[in-house]
Amino acid sequence: MAGNLTRDEAAQRSRLLTVHSYTVELDLTTGADTFRSTTVVRFDCTQPGASTFAEIAEATCHEIDLNGTPLAADPHGRIPLPGLAAHNTLRVVADVAYSTTGQGLHRFTDPVDDRVYLHSQFATADAQRMFACFDQPDLKSRYEFTVTAPADWEVVSNSSPVTVETADGARRWQFAPTPVLSTYLTAVVAGPYHVVADEYRGTVDGEEVVIPMRALCRQSLAPHFDAEEILDVTRRGLDFFQAAFGMAYPFGKYDQAFVPEFNLGAMENPGCVTFTETYVFRSRVTDAEHERRASTVLHEMSHMWFGDLVTMSWWDDLWLNESFATYAAALAQSSATRWADAWATFADAAKARACRQDQLSTTHPIAADIVDIRSMEVNFDAITYQKGASVLKQLVATIGTDTFLAALRRYFVRHAWGVATLADLLAALTEQTGRDMTDWSAQWLETTGPNTLRAEFTLDESGAFSSFAVVQGADPQHPTLRSHRIAIGLYDEKAGELVRRHRVELDVAGPRTEVPELLGQARGDLVLVNDDDLTYAKVRLDEASLHTVLTGIGRIGDPLAQAVCWGIAWDMLRDGELPPARYAQLVLAGVNTVASAAIRRNLLDQAVAATRHYLPAGRREAGLTALAAGLLDLAGTAAPGSHEQLAYVRAFASGAASPEQLAVLEGLLSGTANLPGLVVDTDLRWSLLRRLVTTGRGTQQQIDAELRRDPTDKGRSQAAACAAAIPTPEAKTAAWHAFVAGEQPLGTLGSALAGFHAPEHAQLTEGWAQAYFDVLTNVADTWPSERTQTFAKGAYPPAQARADLPALTEQYLAEAQPPAWLARLVREGRDEVVRARHILAG
Repeated sequence: MAGNLTRDEAAQRSRLLTVHSYTVELDLTTGADTFRSTTVVRFDCTQPGASTFAEIAEATCHEIDLNGTPLAADPHGRIPLPGLAAHNTLRVVADVAYSTTGQGLHRFTDPVDDRVYLHSQFATADAQRMFACFDQPDLKSRYEFTVTAPADWEVVSNSSPVTVETADGARRWQFAPTPVLSTYLTAVVAGPYHVVADEYRGTVDGEEVVIPMRALCRQSLAPHFDAEEILDVTRRGLDFFQAAFGMAYPFGKYDQAFVPEFNLGAMENPGCVTFTETYVFRSRVTDAEHERRASTVLHEMSHMWFGDLVTMSWWDDLWLNESFATYAAALAQSSATRWADAWATFADAAKARACRQDQLSTTHPIAADIVDIRSMEVNFDAITYQKGASVLKQLVATIGTDTFLAALRRYFVRHAWGVATLADLLAALTEQTGRDMTDWSAQWLETTGPNTLRAEFTLDESGAFSSFAVVQGADPQHPTLRSHRIAIGLYDEKAGELVRRHRVELDVAGPRTEVPELLGQARGDLVLVNDDDLTYAKVRLDEASLHTVLTGIGRIGDPLAQAVCWGIAWDMLRDGELPPARYAQLVLAGVNTVASAAIRRNLLDQAVAATRHYLPAGRREAGLTALAAGLLDLAGTAAPGSHEQLAYVRAFASGAASPEQLAVLEGLLSGTANLPGLVVDTDLRWSLLRRLVTTGRGTQQQIDAELRRDPTDKGRSQAAACAAAIPTPEAKTAAWHAFVAGEQPLGTLGSALAGFHAPEHAQLTEGWAQAYFDVLTNVADTWPSERTQTFAKGAYPPAQARADLPALTEQYLAEAQPPAWLARLVREGRDEVVRARHILAG
C-alpha cells in the first residue's frame, strides 16, 4: 500500500531537495498483473550528507541505485536515501502492480470485446504507484515519459510524442519533456482508444494561438460518443479563460480521455485530462447531464492555470484549486455556453450540498488543517468545493468581477510554474483592492458553519415598511457572525407572475443591520433576502413570503430568484421545518415551470428522496403513491420525446409504489405499455427493473436476462445494485458477504450498497448494523483507502434501522479508536441518521 506522508515530513523534504528531472520508462507488454517501471531522478540537496526518502508502492524492486550505491526499499514502500550529495541521481527498476482500485495505473478489461484499457490517477499521492518519486505537490519537476505498449494501442501523456517506433510487435512512444509539474499531475492513458481529433484557434494579446485537441473513449462506447459537443465546450472554455486570465493556455495540447472505472468525476492532468466515462451517454439523457458534463469540462480547464501552472504548496490549500475551479466553471458556463442559467443551478444544487456538509459535526474550515495524506482523502467534500466556491462568489459580489480577475492575473504572473499558499492569493487580492483581506479570510475561510439571515420589519397602515432590518444568527456551536454582501428583492404579482419591483444591495454585519433604503416601500408579495444569491447563508422567509412561495413558486419568473426559493424550501425540510409531503407537493406544483434541466432533475431527486427517506414507514407507501401519481401525470402532459418527459419518467421509476404504478413499470419494461415519444433504452430499463426488484416484483432471473442484454461494465454495476436490492434474507446475506470479502469490484460497490440499504428494507437489514462496525474494525488498515471510504459511507445503516444506532456508533468510536479520517466518515453517517430521525419524528 502507498504510504501516508505527513505534512511535517513533506516540509522537511522540501527544505532539503530541489528536483530537476524525472526520466520514466514504462513497459506495458509484460503481462496482465504488472508492468516494468524504470525511473531516473536527478535532484540536488541543500545539506550534503543529509538523509531523506523517495517512494514507490505496490512494487517489486529489482534495482535501486543512488549515486552508484545500491539501496533497498522498506516494507512500507519508502526508499531510504542516506548520505545525499549536493547533486544526486536515483535509479529505480521495478515491476509495479496494475491497480484495480483506480489508484495508480488502473487496468480494465472491457467485457464487451476483451480489449484492455489503462489510465493513471495520482491525486493525492499515488504517482508512486507508477514510478519512483518524491510524491508531494511542492517538489515540482520536468518529466520525460517513454512507454512501450501493444502496437494497436494509443498512448497519451501530458506532452506530445516526439517519436513513435514499432518493433517486435509493440510500439515505443517517447514523449517530449513536460513543463514543470507536481507528481500528482502527471498522467499516462493507454489502450486501443477511439480518438476524435480537432484543433483550437484563437487570439491572445494579438497573438494567434493554435492548440491541438482530442477527445478519447474506448472502442465499445465510440458509437455513443458525442465528441463534437465536448470539443465545442472546450473551444468556448479556452476562449473564455484565456481572455479572463490574460494568459494563453500554457500546456501546448489539450487531450480529454473518458476512461473506465474512474474514481472521480475528472482529473486536471495538464494536457491529458481524464474523465469518468459516465459522461459518454450510451442512452438518452436529459439536458441536465449535458450541463453537468460541460461544467466538469470547464472546471478541469480552469485548473490548467489555477492548480497546474500555479500549484498549492501542500494539501491544506486544496480549496485554492477546487473552490476556485467550481466558481470559475459556473462563471465560464454562464458567460460562454448555452447554459446561461448556470448560477441558478449553482444556487439550487451546489449551495445545498455545501450547507449539508457544513452542518455536520465534522465540518471544517475551507482552509483546512491537513496533517497527512489520509486526512486529505476525505476532504474532497462539499466544503472544499461548493462552500469555497460560494464564498468566492460572495467575495466577487463585494469587490467586483473585474477586480477579482485582475488580482488573479497578478497571482498567475507572480507564481507561474511554482507553488503558492493562501497568503499569496490574499496578497494579490489586497494589492488589487487596496483593502486588507486578513479579516475576510478569518471570517470566511477559517471558520465553520453557515449563518442564517432573515428579514424583520414592521408595516404602516398603507402596507409600506416603517422599519426594516436583516437579522443574522448562527449555530451556538459555530457562533461566528460574518459580514455579508446581499441583495433584498421585493416582488409583486403581475399578470400571474411574481416580478421584482425593487432591489437594494448592501453589506450586513453583526446580529442586526438596519436597511433604511427600504423604508416607505410597499411590502409586496415576496420579500426575498439574498436575492441574486450573492452570499453563502441559510435564509428564512417571513410568514407571508413563505406562503407566497409555497402556493406559487412557479410564478417566480426569474430563474435565479426561483432557485434561491427552492433552496430555502429544501433547507427548511432538512431542518424539520417543512413536512416531506408538503415539499413533494411543492415540487409537483412548480417543477414544470423550471427552465433549467439540472434544477428540474435535482428537485425531482429531492422529492423522491424526501418521501422515501423522511416519511415514517407507515406513511411512506401512501406518500410515494401520491408523488408517483403526480409524476406520471407530468410525464403524460410533457411533450412526447422531450427531456422533460424523460426526467419525469425517471423520477416516477424511482418512486412508484402502488400495485397499479408498479404494473406501469412492468408494462414499460416489457413493451406492453408506452408513453408517446418515450424510448425505453438500456439505462431506463435498468431503472425500471431496479424499482421492481426493490418492491419485490422483480426477480434474479430478470436481472440475469437484462445483464445478457447489456453485458457491459455498466450493466454489471446495475445488475449488482439490483441483486443487492432483492428483498429477501438470502439475497441480503449474499450481497453482504460479497461486500466484506472484497468480491464486489470498487466500481460497482457504491451502487450495490445503495441497493442493499433501500429504506423500504430497513427491517430486513437491521441485523447488519453491528456487522458494519465489526467489518470496519477489521479492515481499516488492510483494505485500500478507496474501498474503505466507499464502504464506510455506503454501508452505514439507514435511519430506519435499529433505534440504538447512534449508541452503537459511539461504542465503535470509543472501542475501535479508528484513524481520524475513518472516524469522520462514521460520524457523518450518524449525523445524517440523527437529522433524518428528527424529520421522521415531525
